Amino acid sequence: MNIVDSSGWLEYLGGGPNAAFFEPPLLDAANLLVPSITILEVFKRLHQQRGEADALRGAARMVHGKVVDLGPDLAIAAARIGLDLKLSLADSVILAAARAHKAVLWTQDAHFKGLPDVRFVEKRTT
Repeated sequence: MNIVDSSGWLEYLGGGPNAAFFEPPLLDAANLLVPSITILEVFKRLHQQRGEADALRGAARMVHGKVVDLGPDLAIAAARIGLDLKLSLADSVILAAARAHKAVLWTQDAHFKGLPDVRFVEKRTT
């Protein structure tokens, strides 16, 4: 199973320099988990940058994977991870979801670099 964090989704949907890195897990919908908080983050950013229509198209693409909702067990696990690793709320939820489902987390966010079961690529500019 795979989870792509919000930065990876934005990179892919925006055709950024690391888009090809994120393509394999994003095209494998049968093995793609999508924490609901990534839908929130990606929709919000796309809406800010490109408008409602692009944000809705991005969200529609994201739900081709299996959406992982934030329930009480995942929330508590995320809180613990956030405290231990000093992560933001969203990053804590994304990592907790990956761990709960034994999924690989694909990211370009440096604070995940070196963690177990994380596929990391350095963020590049064009």
